[in-house]
Formats: sequence, C-alpha cells, structure tokens
Amino acid sequence: MGASMCGHLMAAGYSATVYSRTRQKAESLLARGAQWAATPRAVAEQSDVVFSIVGFPADVREVLLGDSGALQGAAPGSVLVDMTTSQPSLAVEIYQAAMARGVHSVDAPVSGGDIGARNATLSIMLGGDTETVESLQPLWQAMGKTIVYQGPAGSGQHTKMVNQTLIAAGMVGVCEALLYGYKAGLDLPTVLKSVGSGAAGSWALTNLGPKMIDNNFDPGFFVEHIVKDLGIVLEESRRMGLFMPGLALAEQLYQAVKSQGMGRHGTQALIQALGSMAGLDWKGRSVGV
Repeated sequence: MGASMCGHLMAAGYSATVYSRTRQKAESLLARGAQWAATPRAVAEQSDVVFSIVGFPADVREVLLGDSGALQGAAPGSVLVDMTTSQPSLAVEIYQAAMARGVHSVDAPVSGGDIGARNATLSIMLGGDTETVESLQPLWQAMGKTIVYQGPAGSGQHTKMVNQTLIAAGMVGVCEALLYGYKAGLDLPTVLKSVGSGAAGSWALTNLGPKMIDNNFDPGFFVEHIVKDLGIVLEESRRMGLFMPGLALAEQLYQAVKSQGMGRHGTQALIQALGSMAGLDWKGRSVGV
C-alpha cells in the first residue's frame, strides 16, 4: 500500500525520500526518482512531511519514536503522519512527543486496502490539530477519495477501530451465509446475483464473496493484521468499560484462522475455518454437497 500511496504523491509533483525495511519494496519508487534513506530519521531530515505505514504498533513506535526514528530527524514545524492502523493511545503519545519538539503529528489510518491504495480511492480518517490537517489537504486528495477530519489526536485511530469492528462482524455474516447456501446445494454465483444488490449487500459480499467462491485467498488485507486490529479494539473497549461480545467472537474466529496457518491469507479465508468447524470441505463453486 505504501508504495502505491507514495507513487500518487510523486505523480502529483512532490519529491520523495523513502525508507523501507525491505529495500526491494521501494525499487519501483527509486526508479521513478525517489531518493533512498538509510533510516526513518534520515527520511525526516530530508522532508517537510513524513508518512509512515507499517504493520504493528511496535513498528510504529520504532520508526517514529525509536533512536533512529523519524522524530529524531524532524525539524520544528514539520509533520509526522502515521497511516498505520494502530493504537489510539500511541497516536496521542506520538502527538505529545512531537509537540514537545515543535513538530506536528497526525494519525491518518486508511480503509480500502491494496485496491484503494492503487486507485487513490482510500478513505482517510484524520486525527490531530485542525490547522495541520487542513494544510495537508492536497496530499490527502492525491491518495484518497473520502477524507474526513475526526477530531484531536487519536480520533483517526478510534474511527478506524469502528471501521474494523464493522468489517469483522460483517465478514462472519458473509461467510456463514455462503456456507449455508453451499450446504443447501445452491449455485453460489447465482445466489450473489439475488442478494448482493439488496439490503443484504455489502462491500465484503460484492468484492470478497466471489473470491471465496473461487477459493482465492490472496491477501488484500492479511488475517494477521485483522487479528491485530481486533485486539486493539478489545483493549480499548475494556479501557472504556464497553462490553463487545460480538467482536470478541469475531476475534476468536480470526485467531482460529491464524492458528490454522492462514495468517498471511486474505481475511476472506475465514470461510475455510468456519467450514472446517461445521465439518464441511469448502470447495466454493463446486457444490455437490
């Protein structure tokens, strides 16, 4: 996702200095004129705005707050933008650490996956100071389609937790519905024609339903990442004294997917785990049950 997003910024006329823990992932950007930096700190030393999008909160902490992190090289008045789905509390911590050095910080997690990143149609959820967010409007527009300011630091991450809760619960419904149709002997592509455009329709059903039917579990979003995200939601809900039994079930189901060796599969692999629990050998399009 990061390479696509940076590519859109370069196409909009911005120069880029890039760092990746795996340099090969940055080769396409370097071929287009981006400059390589050896550390996140070196990126910040050459940049007015630093964007980060990594895997886990520990990675965010390392690349932004670590000894060789971006904050160490950020000049007063520059901006750190973290687009990783991460902990709201960490977003607040980064904001406070940045402010202490005269640096601005924005939490800007995204939704839309690799397709949204490639097509510049991401939904970007923004938390931070209004003035800072507004000053970066041309950059948001280069990467996304739905750009909404949510409130102070941490608000973007909290909004992404709402997003992930909706996705996880909805995916359970999609998988169970397809399993029902499969067990009933229905032709699932034909079923999708009937249910996909009505009140039961959803992004997951339209975009991931056909992949499930075709046994295509290539990742648009990794199972191990949804497990991480749901863990954050549950942690935050406990902190707020909020009871979320549906989400807890979804998190356990995705833990089961991961434990079956499918952590690097797409989230639609949930149907395989649920099928196994039901004693079904999921074959998708090939019904014959």
